[in-house]
Amino acid sequence: MIKKHKIIVAVTGASGAIYAKVLFDKLLQLEKQIEEVGILMSENAKFVWQTELGNKDYKNLPFTFYKKQDFTAPFASGSANFGTMIICPSSMGTMGRIASGISNDLTTRAADVILKERRKLILVARETPYNLIHINNMKSITEAGGIICPASPSFYSNPKTFEALAATVVDRVLTLAGLQNKAYSWGDKQ
Repeated sequence: MIKKHKIIVAVTGASGAIYAKVLFDKLLQLEKQIEEVGILMSENAKFVWQTELGNKDYKNLPFTFYKKQDFTAPFASGSANFGTMIICPSSMGTMGRIASGISNDLTTRAADVILKERRKLILVARETPYNLIHINNMKSITEAGGIICPASPSFYSNPKTFEALAATVVDRVLTLAGLQNKAYSWGDKQ
């Protein structure tokens, strides 16, 4: 029997809405492995999605959306047993608040809960270049048990579309989250 995952996905206002879109598409494909997905999407994330992808398709997702200040959301407490939180893409501001222990909204509170419960926090960092503050925040989150998975796509699978390119990052995220996902691996024949 496949273990079913309870996952929180936060989408911040960083550029890279394609990563969130591909992540949602893949989570839908992996529905047999998933018990529940809770979505946190900032207003800036919605604006970036519309700007970069030209649509509001996130509104059609069959997942439960939570508001920024909804501290009654189940994953605001460790007792709800959400095992993984993916922040995709993660802005440096969100990362900085998490690294500093500032829980001023549901995204940062959920990340704090995931870390304190020693569960999986995966941040898809989306910024370039990094300054020393960004690097130190990544170090702090890593030392606290989080995983920094930069939005750095790979090219050895010869991706032909933006979605395929974004999938090279998202597939890594899904593997880190413990989901069984068919994806290209180094050395696979194309």
